Amino acid sequence: MTLAEHLSEIRHRFFVTTISVFVFGVLSFLFYAPILKWLQHPYCAANIHACKFLITNPMDGLSLRIKISVYGGIIFSLPVIFWQAWRFINPGLKKNEKKYIIPFVIAAVIFFVIGMVVAYFSFGHAIQFLQAIGGNTLVTEYNPNQYLSLLTLMLFAFGLTFEFPVVLVALQLAGAVTPRTLLRNWRYACIGITIASAVFTPSGDPLSMCALAVPLVVFYFGAIGVGKIARK
Repeated sequence: MTLAEHLSEIRHRFFVTTISVFVFGVLSFLFYAPILKWLQHPYCAANIHACKFLITNPMDGLSLRIKISVYGGIIFSLPVIFWQAWRFINPGLKKNEKKYIIPFVIAAVIFFVIGMVVAYFSFGHAIQFLQAIGGNTLVTEYNPNQYLSLLTLMLFAFGLTFEFPVVLVALQLAGAVTPRTLLRNWRYACIGITIASAVFTPSGDPLSMCALAVPLVVFYFGAIGVGKIARK
């Protein structure tokens, strides 16, 4: 393909992705109430008797709805985004490389979603921990925009971190590392995973850190096994 054809291809993929984000964003805007209720569930699980949000600015309600629309449009469009990325790089791949791409794209989506699910169910415990740190004299009424920012950050942090085994298998197939080397350095890897979990957990609570670190350790050894089988 010429440079002009490459630019045209990029424009087309970007256009399709933008339309997808826009459509899912509009749907998220229309279904704002059930989505907000779903996002509010970890907060209500931590505060059974009172889990209402407090807004102090007349524009907070509108900005919250717009944020949910934007985040919803991006999250629900992830399969489309990954698919468009695959369609763009597909023509430049060799036959033996193409057989790995589709499993990697599917695995990337699955692990990203798993990471978000783990973050969602860990968030209620994170809220309880943060409230306990503050003490019993504090009245809990969160601003919905700040709550959504923390929850979204945690969802994306877990989702991206759960891509770790996919990257690890890819590095083994590319010859950058070998299963033997990874297995020999498993102690250092576990220490690194623990430190990274402490750094990348937005809430900073021990339970969320364990919810991130334990699966990553399991994924580490699982990726070694998958890489060893795939290299044969």
